[in-house]
Amino acid sequence: MLAHDEKIQKVKLAMLAMQRRPWEQGIAAQALLELGDYNTMILLAKDSAYLQIPDGRLAMPDVAHAVTDPAVNGTAVLKAAELTGDAELALSAQRMADYLLHTAPRTPDGILHHNTPAPELWIDSAYMAPPFLAAAGYPAEAVQQLKGLKRYLWHPEKQLFSHIWHDGKKTFTREDFWGVGNGWAAAGMMRVIAALPSSMKDERQWLIESLRQVLDGCLAYRRTDGLFHNVMDQPQTFVETNLAQMLAYSIYRGLQFGILDASYQSHADVMRAAVHQQVDAYGFVNPVCGAPNFDRPGVATEGQAFFLLMEAAYFAQ
Repeated sequence: MLAHDEKIQKVKLAMLAMQRRPWEQGIAAQALLELGDYNTMILLAKDSAYLQIPDGRLAMPDVAHAVTDPAVNGTAVLKAAELTGDAELALSAQRMADYLLHTAPRTPDGILHHNTPAPELWIDSAYMAPPFLAAAGYPAEAVQQLKGLKRYLWHPEKQLFSHIWHDGKKTFTREDFWGVGNGWAAAGMMRVIAALPSSMKDERQWLIESLRQVLDGCLAYRRTDGLFHNVMDQPQTFVETNLAQMLAYSIYRGLQFGILDASYQSHADVMRAAVHQQVDAYGFVNPVCGAPNFDRPGVATEGQAFFLLMEAAYFAQ
């Protein structure tokens, strides 16, 4: 157990040494929150609030185009406000929510763009905004966003999400079934399910069914070593580690909440074991879809964070 704790600490320290773009700051803070490292989480949450720009977007030092990415910081900011009693943090979280609800660019049917330069919907947004909206008291909006992303990006025949839809051109900017993108979707759905009020039974059932669909769609492409190709149905693309972590996290949480069949356990355990083989002596999880451009194998903040999220979920069962 000591060796395992040491591995977690190494992965966490490597994560904290990395660059902090808006989603990187937020996914790191969320990992620390679920790991129970509240002291460090509060530091990241405070920094997200310090870097909030006037329109309400959190953790925005120099990435002016991001729309949904800043929102992934919001849940940690809410929790930090609760733990510290800091009214300014609570206000920062509300300003982030207000941006999403009233200012952020959307499609005509109300689905948030991912960035400002183009009217594009990215499956990444499934993790960035809906879990925060649900935690902030807007669960109906959270579900609306996930339903909209599924309308635009889901392929029923493949049971997978494409990456990017351009709503101006009415075509895919990137139709590929990017592994990490589908991982963002699964983990985002799982977190919204966990945050929904008990009164939203129909919405909960839709989310559970959607989660099962994307899990099954992804698992059909799992390699014998427990990992996946970067584009799942393109075996010429590189093998990467993060999707396995993201799916294992989603499955362990789903088992914890009693919404997934026990048969998923073995899949999660195989993927978790494969991931543990990919952590190097410095604590880097490698190879994931690597920063800064995510077009080649490397390391990334989200790769570190999802190892921690996976472990937190595994031990919470």
